[in-house]
Amino acid sequence: MTADKIWNLLHAIRERQPVVHNLTNFVVMNSSANALLALGASPAMVHSSDEVEDFVVLSQALVINIGTLYSEQIAACKLAAIRAKAAGVPWVLDPVGAGATPYRQAAADALIRLGPSVVRGNGSEILTLAHPARAGRGRGVDSLHGSESALDAARQLAENSGAVIAVTGAVDYVTDGSRVVEIHNGHPLMTRVTGLGCSATAVIGAFLAVESDALAATAAALAVFGLAGELAAERARGPGSLQVELLDTLYALDETLLTERARVAS
Repeated sequence: MTADKIWNLLHAIRERQPVVHNLTNFVVMNSSANALLALGASPAMVHSSDEVEDFVVLSQALVINIGTLYSEQIAACKLAAIRAKAAGVPWVLDPVGAGATPYRQAAADALIRLGPSVVRGNGSEILTLAHPARAGRGRGVDSLHGSESALDAARQLAENSGAVIAVTGAVDYVTDGSRVVEIHNGHPLMTRVTGLGCSATAVIGAFLAVESDALAATAAALAVFGLAGELAAERARGPGSLQVELLDTLYALDETLLTERARVAS
């Protein structure tokens, strides 16, 4: 994954302004929408089961996030995922807190069986999805495991599900079961702002909208988002100003900075 490839995909998002349909959680709805807008995509937060099937076919990508899970939402997520798969719309699953409760575990397992293009989670979430009999590896939505410790589980989950798996943490790993890409961008201050992982998932959706290779799209998305967070942290005074700086950096990120600062290895 070269900086030129990442830049070309970011430029394509800015040129095409793809519609990214988000079925996401209440906590992050605003921040995810703003991240997509700053990036150049067009976010839509359409949640009702009465219209998700109609709307997903108008979109270029679908994002499903189970953070604030409830019965009507999971029903709508399943309808949207099935329709997306049938229509050839790529979709990404964020299994927030997978394994924290039996209900949440069942929801995550049911959705991954519907064939996402990408699954993005923290180390504990990916370990739980790969080994559901050993659920409860996280502390609610927080991870108790680093991304590196979940890499083997990510490979296994990719092989079993057919999805590209992204494990995010201090280093992000993206794998399709055989290939592995490492992204070394980001900053510890990003963990002090709620929902930035969820925003990263939404950004993956935007890159999926312009790149058919799900591994390349995911690696590029995490490189851009991680670099934006890293640059934002250099100017921020704390978590509050980081949010503003992150949006501004996503909006203004240029080819020179991307080429100089993106740290991606395969």
